[in-house]
Amino acid sequence: MENRTEVTYFILLGLTNVLELQVPLFVMFTLIYLITVLGNLGMIVLILLDSRLHTPMYFFLSNLSLVDFVYSSAVTPKVMAGLLIGSKVISYNACAAQMFFFVAFATTENYLLASMAYDRYAAVCKPLHYTTTMTPSMCVCLATGSYFCGLLNASFHVGDIFSLFFCKSNVVNHFFCDVPAVMALSCSDTLKSEVFLLFMSSFNVFVALLVILMSYLFIFIAILKLRSAQGHQKALSTCASHLTAVSIFYGTVIFMYLQPSSSHSMNTDKMVSVFYSTVIPMLNPLVYSLRNKEVKSTLKAVIEKIHFLQN
Repeated sequence: MENRTEVTYFILLGLTNVLELQVPLFVMFTLIYLITVLGNLGMIVLILLDSRLHTPMYFFLSNLSLVDFVYSSAVTPKVMAGLLIGSKVISYNACAAQMFFFVAFATTENYLLASMAYDRYAAVCKPLHYTTTMTPSMCVCLATGSYFCGLLNASFHVGDIFSLFFCKSNVVNHFFCDVPAVMALSCSDTLKSEVFLLFMSSFNVFVALLVILMSYLFIFIAILKLRSAQGHQKALSTCASHLTAVSIFYGTVIFMYLQPSSSHSMNTDKMVSVFYSTVIPMLNPLVYSLRNKEVKSTLKAVIEKIHFLQN
């Protein structure tokens, strides 16, 4: 009888075995991770410090920053360790934990982006009823629901993958324990797991994208009804950052997960994975801060205050 405990650890092949690239890649990932940590934690601190930012939009943005920080931290430090000291071994339980946190918080981001789209719909289409629609309890419910869906989805996937038998190779052709990469190592029949991954990924993306597309459909209809160019510009500016984040996130997720594992090229997957596991968490705070007057104003005030205290 096959016993999955025969595999007690996995070896992550990483991005490349070319020694000349190890140091440049380490420097690149270190910079990306530093920007990610400073950007996302800085965004949370700014929102907490400024009472003007205590609104539904910034409540969701602070949660998005927390999610980006956590799921980037589940992956990037291990990648950096592998590049710097060649630490490629990851224990069976640590691999399961890494997969759980990554899937949980990536799924949470999926639903948070949908919640943010609904918030923008309420702000643009029902401005007079916005405060009664997006109440604090409604915001908490939407955020809590996003986290719940993320944790539930991760529990399903990790439970399914690690119930498979691993009695062959323990070498993961990836730089972290992603679902398709670990599934490929199983000596069990993975057809059900592949179908389950495709179904769950499709369901999560479909539900969130449906909310986002319907929200923006009503937003664009409302914008077309506005007569002034200033009104058009103001309405679009409230949605620009969110639309940018949505386009980047869903473009990579659809490419990565909404296809059978048999059609995956691991080298291509690794390049795409670098983007959604490390680059997107870095980009989100930059997108929202560079395109947002309130955040830039708060950041400027904080810098000026620090400068004043130092003098």
